[in-house]
Amino acid sequence: MRISVVDVGSNTVRLMVADAEGGVPLPVHTAKWRLRLSEQVRPGGPVPEEAVERLVEAVADASRTAERWGAPGPPAFATAVVRAAPNRCEVLRTVHARTGVPLCTLPGEVEAELTFLGARRWMGWRSGPLALLDIGGGSLEVAFGRGRLPGFVASLPLGAARLSHEFLAGGRDPASRDQIRALRRRVRHQLRDVAARIRWEGPLTAVATSRTFQQLGRLCGAPPGRHGPFTERRMRRRDLGEAVGRLAALPAAERARLPGISAPRSAQSLAGAVVGHTAMKLTGLESVTLCPWAIREGVLLRHIEDGPSWWADVVRRSDEAAVRAPVPLRLASASH
Repeated sequence: MRISVVDVGSNTVRLMVADAEGGVPLPVHTAKWRLRLSEQVRPGGPVPEEAVERLVEAVADASRTAERWGAPGPPAFATAVVRAAPNRCEVLRTVHARTGVPLCTLPGEVEAELTFLGARRWMGWRSGPLALLDIGGGSLEVAFGRGRLPGFVASLPLGAARLSHEFLAGGRDPASRDQIRALRRRVRHQLRDVAARIRWEGPLTAVATSRTFQQLGRLCGAPPGRHGPFTERRMRRRDLGEAVGRLAALPAAERARLPGISAPRSAQSLAGAVVGHTAMKLTGLESVTLCPWAIREGVLLRHIEDGPSWWADVVRRSDEAAVRAPVPLRLASASH
């Protein structure tokens, strides 16, 4: 049996097709479409019509690709960039009407829960009480749990792209010390109570997921991706603190020359590093394990373990009105 999932993130639309035999989602095909929504959507602003058109094309292509690989009807979700947009409902209705894919947005807490499940399955029960950090483009998810699913989750507006727009896009490149101080103050303020809860829980193991953490880990000396997913990768807080200084000293375009930092994410790499370092410091984490499994694997695991009906319930709860309502004629007029 093959299953698939479509993830609309702040920079890319990603498709993962996996074999589900034995209860483990083993990838057989992955694909991505670079949209860079975070560059086109200001915090609190709408998704522009041109971006919606490109999103429709990417989701339609992903759906067709999944069908060719024997995994039709993929669950599809969009993360914080779409979730926070004031025209979110219009975007979701348009994608559904034009592609047949019921794209939905997940509450941040559900994202954290699914990401935790993926990390728990990867790390195994030997990891014990587990803390999770996940930096996206629009939000930071934090979770803690002792079992299959977390007992505590939080989603905070501390995404790398969001904070880059708010604090580091004022014309100074490299960013000034005052800009970075203001950014760090925001992160500390937002994280204070959540971090206190994680310290109180006393996790045995801490993991970090997301592309942002993977690139920062590489910058801090973790083995490159070509060594495969089973190579252990850890990142120390001390090394990440030094990485903040390296990133802050360079213009955004030059950061892409550093190990691990890609050109599309170079502009938000500094904000991501500040969020990651501040989160580790406030939660008392000296190091984190970089986990290759995250939300997409969590969605597939729930599909395997609980059946496809659970996703239908998610869609109904989160975006039923947006998915089923008529599509505005302005956006529906273009042909697919």
